[in-house]
Amino acid sequence: MLSYRHSFHAGNHADVLKHSVQSLILQSLKIKDKAFVYIDTHAGAGCYDLHSKEMDKTGEYLEGIKRLWEADVPAAMQAYLDVLKNLNSDDEGKLAQYPGSPLLGKELCRPQDRLLLSELHPADFVLLEELFAKDRRTQVHRVDGFSQLKGALPPLERRGMVLIDPPYELDHEYADVVKAVVDGIKRWATGTFAIWYPVVHSDDVDFLERKFSNSGLPGTLQIELNVLQRNNRFGMTGSGMIVVNPPWKLEQQMNELLPWLVDKLAQSPEANFKLRWLSPPR
Repeated sequence: MLSYRHSFHAGNHADVLKHSVQSLILQSLKIKDKAFVYIDTHAGAGCYDLHSKEMDKTGEYLEGIKRLWEADVPAAMQAYLDVLKNLNSDDEGKLAQYPGSPLLGKELCRPQDRLLLSELHPADFVLLEELFAKDRRTQVHRVDGFSQLKGALPPLERRGMVLIDPPYELDHEYADVVKAVVDGIKRWATGTFAIWYPVVHSDDVDFLERKFSNSGLPGTLQIELNVLQRNNRFGMTGSGMIVVNPPWKLEQQMNELLPWLVDKLAQSPEANFKLRWLSPPR
C-alpha cells in the first residue's frame, strides 16, 4: 500500500517537531570532527512546493512552519530555520519551499559525513533521486526502509543517526518500528535512533510507549507535542518522537523548546507537550 504522499502534509506541526529534533541530533553529532552516518528509512521526495496543488487542498503548513517563519526562534531551532531560510533565499523572503528530512540532513551534514536514504513510493523516489543526483555523500535506494536498515547496520562509522518515520498506513507498522529499533541497537549500540509517530489513536501510542519501556533498550526519551486536546475526535491531534541513545543535551533543549512550540502552534487551549524517559539513560 503506497497511497501516502507527504506533499499533502509538508511543513505542518508534526514536521516542525520532527525536524527540530532531527536538527538537534545532527548538530550534536557535528561537535566531533569524525565522520558520522545519517540514515533515513522513509525519506519521501526530499523537498516540497508549498504552493502545489496538493498543498492547496490541505494548507497544513499554515498552522505549522508558517507561524514560525517571521518569529524570533529559540537558539535550539536556529540551525533548522537557517536551512529553511537558505532554501527560500531566491523567493524574496517568502516561504515557498519546505525541506523534507533528507534535504535537512543533507544541509546539516558535512563533507566527511554519509547519507543513506530509502524510499519505496515510485513517484517520490524519482524526485528524491534527482534531488541527490550530484551529492557523492549520498546513496538513494528504492527499497523498503526497514529491510534497508537491517542490511545497513552496523555501518562503518561508529557514530550516527537513524530517522524512522513510516506513514503508519498499516497497523503492523507500529510493531515494525519497535522490531527495527530493537534489532538495530543489537547491531549498532552506539547509534541514535529517532522514531516519529502520529497522535491519532491513543491505543497506538500506548503500544509504542509500553513496548519501548519494556524493551530493555538504553536511554529512551519520549518527546510529544499536541496542538489539540489529545483524543480521537480531531484526527491527528499531535505527534511525537521517541529517541533511543539521545544526545545528552537533548532533554534540556526540548524542555526549553516545547513550551515555546506549544505557545506558537496551539490550535486549542488544551494544547500540551510531554517529555519523559521511557527508559532512563545508563
